[in-house]
Amino acid sequence: MNFMTTQDFIQIILFITVLIGMTPILGNYMFKVFSGEKHLMAPVLGWLERLTYKSSGINPDEETNWKSYTFSLLIFNLVGFIFVFLLQLFQAQLPLNPANNPNVSWHSAFNTAVSFMTNTNWQGYSGEVTMSYFTQMVGLAVQNFVSAATGIAVIIALIRGISRKTTDKIGNFWTDLTRSTLYVLLPLSILFSVLLVGQGVVQNFKAYDTVQTIGGATQVIPQGPAASQIAIKQLGTNGGGFFNANGAHPFENPTPFSNFLEILMIFLIPAALTYTFGKMVGSTRQGWAIFTAMLILFLAGLSISLYSEYASNPIFGNLPLMEGKETRFGITNSILFSVVTTDASCGAVNAMHDSLTPLAGMVPMINMMLGEVIFGGVGAGMYGMLIFVILTVFIAGLMVGRTPEYLGKKIGAFEVQMAIIAVFATNLFIQIFTAWASVSSYGLSSLNNAGPHGFSEILYAYTSAAANNGSAFAGLSANTLFYNLTLGIVMLIGRFGVIVPVLAIAGSLAGKKITPLSAGTFHTDNWLFIGLLIGVILIVGGLTHFPALALGPVVEHFLMNMGVTF
Repeated sequence: MNFMTTQDFIQIILFITVLIGMTPILGNYMFKVFSGEKHLMAPVLGWLERLTYKSSGINPDEETNWKSYTFSLLIFNLVGFIFVFLLQLFQAQLPLNPANNPNVSWHSAFNTAVSFMTNTNWQGYSGEVTMSYFTQMVGLAVQNFVSAATGIAVIIALIRGISRKTTDKIGNFWTDLTRSTLYVLLPLSILFSVLLVGQGVVQNFKAYDTVQTIGGATQVIPQGPAASQIAIKQLGTNGGGFFNANGAHPFENPTPFSNFLEILMIFLIPAALTYTFGKMVGSTRQGWAIFTAMLILFLAGLSISLYSEYASNPIFGNLPLMEGKETRFGITNSILFSVVTTDASCGAVNAMHDSLTPLAGMVPMINMMLGEVIFGGVGAGMYGMLIFVILTVFIAGLMVGRTPEYLGKKIGAFEVQMAIIAVFATNLFIQIFTAWASVSSYGLSSLNNAGPHGFSEILYAYTSAAANNGSAFAGLSANTLFYNLTLGIVMLIGRFGVIVPVLAIAGSLAGKKITPLSAGTFHTDNWLFIGLLIGVILIVGGLTHFPALALGPVVEHFLMNMGVTF
């Protein structure tokens, strides 16, 4: 077996240490932002927030019930979808298109508009030869901000529902959207854009360069405003690459330090939201309990992936497996990136997951199948985790014969029903569409590999879409009418099939009284609860998809050890 180096271990420990250290700092800042308290950026950008409200006729202090909140969210996202869809259809006639990229086909435009609107950022196209600078900046980058802000708004509304009592008000979507964008995403994006430019990430409006290679061939070198797009794609857990190779491209991710920053950016806000949650409900222990459950699941997946990728295999001459990986990052950085990006609903990659060993390729799939609640997407990971918290306290209540409750709120039939809908809606459609693609000529014609590996390519695609992740196995040619439409449908279900039940839960909980703690109260901030929560997540997410995983990466693992490859 090829072993990790001391430097590899130090980097992983440093990553976790920085993440833990930044969580209360950023988490407390976001608590102040969404609680209306004075904070660092208020004197700098407060004027812009007030101007936004004034120009759009919004009363930031007017709160709504969950139905109005949901309606505003859906209308906003619909407008965003239409705008990005039309932008692609007419980009050849629009400015900032130095490469003269043509208009995008209607089905690819549909898929991309849905993808960026739902924070999925699945890309069935090559960025540098498909999208103009104008489309990238005015369409895709804007959605990177507002789709992430939408996720933050939903979790803040759910936290209000949990912490408030006997009210039907859960906040104002437009206020939450504005503050998420102006005070959280924008300042962090500017900061990390500067850091990335300092590492060599390109940021310009140049036309593409044509150069002669050493061998005498002609090569076109893409340019563009990449750094500003990369920062928000990572911070907003969007993941759409400015260039086709995504985080493996030297213009997107040139150095080991830029790689470290990009991995950290993916987890930064989702981790901090656990602390924000604790502050808003009046107990930081609750937030740290959820953070701990996430961290344990993350370390478990990372350990399995690293073990599988470093394990010796006679098929490859017992050598380190560098296929599909960048030499400047190596195995550990590639695996760390693959686990982090699929724990969060990011989808950015610095290695091709299609080239990972079967078990190392299975871990990213499981991360997404669990609902991407291991830190998860910006906002989405936290409200997804709270769905599992509701299911956990319900099951615990049945075990001890008490009415289940969470933070003093009784968990009734409605909350459990909504939680079940949120969990199983996405899981159901993963299996339905994977089965359809696996037996239809439309689905099979796009495969790059046969056997269980080819099945894994299909399963990964629909899992990524349903989880609003956006990463791909890189062996499936998905820019077809069939995949563009079906993946688009699954993305919509994966996003709004969870958001609507979550907001319904927020509204229901907000109207309830808070029951004082008693001797029989089931505590949700200790190790027992953390263990139960992890168990429920693994049982619900893992067992649901075990038959499909057995047909793909599991059987491929055993066949690989027998000398069979695909």
